[in-house]
Amino acid sequence: MPLSPMPALAMAPSLLLEVGNHQIEVVETLIGVGEFLVIFVAARLLAELMVRIQLPTILGELVAGVLIGVSGLHLIVPPETQAQLSAWLLSLVGSLAEVSPDTVQEIYTETFPNLTALSEIGLFALLFLTGLESELDELVAVGMQATTVAVTGVVLPFALGTAGLYYLFDVPLIPAIFAGAAMTATSIGITASVFGELKFLKTREGQTVIGAAVLDDILGIVILAVVVSLAGGGAFTFGPLLKLVAAAGVFVAAALFLSRTAAPGFDWLLDRLKAPGEVVVASFVVLSLCCFAAQAIGLEAALGAFAAGLILSGSKHTHDIDAAVKPLVALFATIFFVLIGTGMDLGVLNPLNPDNREGLIMAAFLLVVAIAGKVVTGWSYISKEKTNRLVVGLGMMPRGEVGLIFLGLGTQAGLLTKPLEAAILLMVIGTTFLAPILLRVALRDNSGGPDLDPLAEIPT
Repeated sequence: MPLSPMPALAMAPSLLLEVGNHQIEVVETLIGVGEFLVIFVAARLLAELMVRIQLPTILGELVAGVLIGVSGLHLIVPPETQAQLSAWLLSLVGSLAEVSPDTVQEIYTETFPNLTALSEIGLFALLFLTGLESELDELVAVGMQATTVAVTGVVLPFALGTAGLYYLFDVPLIPAIFAGAAMTATSIGITASVFGELKFLKTREGQTVIGAAVLDDILGIVILAVVVSLAGGGAFTFGPLLKLVAAAGVFVAAALFLSRTAAPGFDWLLDRLKAPGEVVVASFVVLSLCCFAAQAIGLEAALGAFAAGLILSGSKHTHDIDAAVKPLVALFATIFFVLIGTGMDLGVLNPLNPDNREGLIMAAFLLVVAIAGKVVTGWSYISKEKTNRLVVGLGMMPRGEVGLIFLGLGTQAGLLTKPLEAAILLMVIGTTFLAPILLRVALRDNSGGPDLDPLAEIPT
């Protein structure tokens, strides 16, 4: 979500009747600085704990989000969850700014998109860095394997999830299809971060998973476009679908072509820039152009970020770009992963509440299908090389932010019942939390080595 150029003062004119400009500015500042303080302190404390018990730090960031979010202290809660900030926090900020707690809550809701925008910078920077450190020759070498893994990882969860919900749980067809579509995604950001920490990103398995995750999202977007069309009551036609498929094909082909040809031009330009910060600014210009192009043709901007890194992977300034972008990833990717945790409502896990039982049964079914449908992808391709197929399957498992995006779209469209919504949420939570743990176990004796992973030093 883009940063709004309008201050909360303009976005919420009703507040003018109650408070002055200075008071609004004080509340905005307290909220903004407080959000950073809570996120970074909580994430760092939990990350340090995870390191000491030999678990990926990304898991600590997700747990930190849960602890400070809607399932914990309510220090940071996404407005779409309809949850309120902690009463004592509202009172504290309100007393400091001399406004009412209700005013603090309203300004918090209006300014929250700014925090979301910063988290998206973290996602884009992480995917850019992933693309930057992905050797094109290695991606091409696993191209057929990645395609097979991606197709299998989309078809199996989608078909099994949709059919199971429709025939076993009597879920109407459109919601069942939507839930099945939510199971197709693979979180590139989470997978890349975990592989980075485990020094496994540049192995054959790591490159296969990253390539398959990119293709997964492309295929998932196509499915989402069809589902949204069906949900809107529009007649199904192949025209828009074929246009989207063609756009995805052209975009991928262009990224691959530019990765071979555009780096010398970028280097020529960079060599002539003298102002400080030229490396990171020029890199983010390329990143922004690719994200804009991807979104403009109907694809996800995240794929554009990965493509931007891939395009610059042949630059002679790769090391400088890598060093300039890593601090941004360390800051903003932390916000991104923490915010995923803040929106997780673990209250739906309470089996003593009769209203939760239907959702828990559905959740158990979806979680099993979601895990099995991705894990088997490790055995879906032919390879003459010895590969760790379990790692490939586990690497495809986390749904993360992509699954939450699908869930949010379904909720906004009014397609999902509360039990089905809870089931999808638990599926996303389960796969997101289990993947880093299982990958750590699977790779315990198979480290890729200290020189194989350029993301290993990122303090996420």
